[in-house]
Amino acid sequence: MEHGRENGPVTVIAIFGPTASGKSAVAEAVAERIPAELVSADAMQVYRDLPILTNQTSHPTRLVGIWPLEHEASVGEYAELAHAAIDVILAGGRTPIVVGGTGLYLRAALADLALPPAPEPGARERWARLYDDEGAEAAHTQLAALDPAAAAVVHANDRRRVVRALELAEAGSSLAPEHDRLWAGTPRHPTLLVGLDLPKDVVERRIEERTRAMFDAGVQEEVRRALERPISATARKTMGIDEVATLPRDEAIAALVVRTRRYAAYQRKWMRRLQGLVMVAGDRPPGEVADEIVTLARTRERLPRRRAGGADA
Repeated sequence: MEHGRENGPVTVIAIFGPTASGKSAVAEAVAERIPAELVSADAMQVYRDLPILTNQTSHPTRLVGIWPLEHEASVGEYAELAHAAIDVILAGGRTPIVVGGTGLYLRAALADLALPPAPEPGARERWARLYDDEGAEAAHTQLAALDPAAAAVVHANDRRRVVRALELAEAGSSLAPEHDRLWAGTPRHPTLLVGLDLPKDVVERRIEERTRAMFDAGVQEEVRRALERPISATARKTMGIDEVATLPRDEAIAALVVRTRRYAAYQRKWMRRLQGLVMVAGDRPPGEVADEIVTLARTRERLPRRRAGGADA
């Protein structure tokens, strides 16, 4: 994605970074400096009733807590809401600040993505039964017949991806180009895309501190109450929900720290693939980072990209 279209000033600011990098605090600081509103690009913060586990901010932010836990979320539905929110903010003469760490949701908010068609009801369950009843090789052979490109990149033993690939193939789409949709496409509005660059050890320390703070704030009781009610398959994927629900406190903290650090590593890889991304040092007070972002948006200055961790590219 380009830093912004060249035929006009930046009208949208997007802030991406690994979990615990301080994205929300920076976005809020930017909104203190210019007329702006925040739009969340987080796949789990769209749900209500898990504000501690999903680290929801108290700052007014669009698309946070919009759905009950029983709602089956989709990128397509989110994209429609995000586009509408951004357009309303722009129409009001304010700057949308899209902030989040879910790569696909960020791209869906900023651009028109070629999303796969909706599968038939029950398709995923049907293909899962095929995988379980007839075995991994049989399911993979079926995938090869329907979508050779997907079969070439998905291992037969990867049950989740084989089932998803079969589901997409039946609906007339493919898992193979799915990764490209994260990074391709022109933004709907001139956009400055900023990545927060922090040393790995700083992110890992923040993850542990935040995880312990979640437990001090009552995340175990929050999850217990949430699981007493119906919960959708997409909401059930919220990071940490299983660890918090099933493990003693200390074990749950340790397991969630490990899992979150792994997720942060994936997010850092995503950042390196975002075209036109401008990296700014994130291990500073949020106000200092916000000042730099506002200057970048006003001057459209292009800075050399730096690898996550601070080294020049």
